[in-house]
Amino acid sequence: MGGAASLLSRRRAAALAALLGALAVYTAGAGVLPDVSNGWDVAFVAVVLIPATAGVLWLVLPAARARGQLAVGAACAALAAVFSFAHMGSLSNVTKVLALALLGFGFLEVFQLLSWVVLIAANIPWVDAFSVWRGPTKVVVSEHPSLFERVSVGFRIPGEDSSAHLGPPDVLFFALFLGAADRFGLRVGWTWVLMTASFGVTVVLANAFAVNGLPALPLLSAGFLLANADLLWKRLRRRSS
Repeated sequence: MGGAASLLSRRRAAALAALLGALAVYTAGAGVLPDVSNGWDVAFVAVVLIPATAGVLWLVLPAARARGQLAVGAACAALAAVFSFAHMGSLSNVTKVLALALLGFGFLEVFQLLSWVVLIAANIPWVDAFSVWRGPTKVVVSEHPSLFERVSVGFRIPGEDSSAHLGPPDVLFFALFLGAADRFGLRVGWTWVLMTASFGVTVVLANAFAVNGLPALPLLSAGFLLANADLLWKRLRRRSS
């Protein structure tokens, strides 16, 4: 990871490697685990798999301060594609998480002001909702499910061949908002906690309402804004005065 890797402490880099390895091993071997009820499957995804995957973004967060994340992220995305075409799905999945994290940190360079990030957080939920219910995401999920599975981040259901999925923008914006919290001196820990919980709640709601998918960015954006609401208000008022 070049300059990005140099910002990770040895302990953090070792934890990241261990977590990526554990996620890859789980994804590869989940089919042999006991097949439990749907409720337990949902709980496992929401309480274990999503926080573990979000942990990758937490551990790689110091890379948000490095230059060249877009190039490294693109290289990781290309590697994930190679793994996918080589039928190494577990390695492809964890590499996609890493790629999207770095790409999200890289896109943060475009947003030089905190107000721009807040504007994105306020508007992207509407775009995501339209895309999932009426737009491109709906078309891809319903008409090209294999393509969606290739580009999305999967959470393998224990004892089954099926997976829950998060689209690439979901993970990318998680990284962008987490990197913004770090860059602008917001509550990084609470931002990570609430955004991670938002993904879990979205999975639970999708299962409860028996829908094929729900937009994840509305609750993700809400998590970022709620974790930092008072700080954002003070910063934006100070800037406008």
